[in-house]
Amino acid sequence: MVKTDKEHQSPENDDMRYRLKSIFGGSVGNLVEWYDWYTYSAFALYFSDAFFPNSNPTAQLLNTAGIFAVGFLMRPIGGWLFGSIADKKGRKKSMTLSVLMMAIGSLIIACTPGYHKIGIAAPLLLVFARLIQGLSTGGEYGTSATYLSEMATKKHRGFFSSFQYVTLIGGQLLALGIQLILQNWLLTPAELHRWGWRIPFAIGAILSFIALYLRRHIDETSAFKSKNTEEKESGIAVLLKYPKEVFTVVGLTLGGTIAFYTFSTYMQKFLVNTVHLSKETSTTLSFISLLIFALLQPLFGLLSDKIGRKPLLIGFGVLGSLFTYPILTGIARETDTTIIFLFMIAALIIVSGYTSINAVVKAELFPAEIRALGVGLPYALTVAIFGGTAEYLALWFKNIGHENYFYWYVTVCILISLILYTTMKDTKHHSKIEA
Repeated sequence: MVKTDKEHQSPENDDMRYRLKSIFGGSVGNLVEWYDWYTYSAFALYFSDAFFPNSNPTAQLLNTAGIFAVGFLMRPIGGWLFGSIADKKGRKKSMTLSVLMMAIGSLIIACTPGYHKIGIAAPLLLVFARLIQGLSTGGEYGTSATYLSEMATKKHRGFFSSFQYVTLIGGQLLALGIQLILQNWLLTPAELHRWGWRIPFAIGAILSFIALYLRRHIDETSAFKSKNTEEKESGIAVLLKYPKEVFTVVGLTLGGTIAFYTFSTYMQKFLVNTVHLSKETSTTLSFISLLIFALLQPLFGLLSDKIGRKPLLIGFGVLGSLFTYPILTGIARETDTTIIFLFMIAALIIVSGYTSINAVVKAELFPAEIRALGVGLPYALTVAIFGGTAEYLALWFKNIGHENYFYWYVTVCILISLILYTTMKDTKHHSKIEA
């Protein structure tokens, strides 16, 4: 019997082409969201003096890193708000609203005058924009992780879910790519410091509106449509019924998020401020290493479909605990850019054991009626406390003359997560996502 076009478009249809279309639509929006988020970090080297006039570069970066951390404070609220919307009104609606808020935040940053023109209002507007973006990003993770995990087939769930971090890293790559173009071909360093840093924020706002259009045309997941619609309790009330799962999300995230932000977001500043490489060289090294990092995610996700999620997490925990301090120390002391690059790649290979599968592992812990909130809220809380402050702590330790304390801090956090990895069940074999 020949299937009709309507049947092919049904969310219940298992046709791979339908799933790929939906995963692509969800992933593109995720890429744009994270591009907007990471543009702030990538261009902080250029706009920090516009909002915080101070002759000490480390002090300027501390101020901008502080606002970066403030943005993370909104992420738990975003995780709660958009997670609740996703579980009650649908994954699609939640993802559409979150990308709209990101567009607004980017527009504000692109248009805000500097401190010399409007005084204290400049950093205040910067804080406001980051709060909006933090709210948006807090809701993005849990909802997109849920959407991609539910759209994937059981056999390839690790592989397809890994594209959340492919697009997340892709957002960083896009931000760094635009930075490379501006640095090397279009603008002088002086022009980048004066006004050129506004360009990527304007681009981000435009891309966000394009992503908004794409997300309005993706399908809702069958898992949401078939969930228990008679649930009357509020999202938080339902979530409290799953304390073990919530604690597992926190423990999963702790070491992984600190390692991720250290070796991806903070690394560019580390290369400039500690290793004393040029901004152009550090951007180039960061771009190439992150490109390789993005390509690793589907490979690790595919591996998790073969051998399970738990071995990859344990691998990250063991290697991260053993090699984080030597890698960071080696980068800080090295002068050869090739060796520095190899250190960076080694670190990102280790971190891939977490990043490639963390979304699907968390989604597999919860039933459909509480999945987006269950993934998003505890994750956002953990990232706000640890991931969002990682860069600030690193710079603070450097400012007081004990930068190596931060290396130990990252190591201990990974070790704590390793303890949980060794005791938890493998979610590949105990998944609460329908086949």
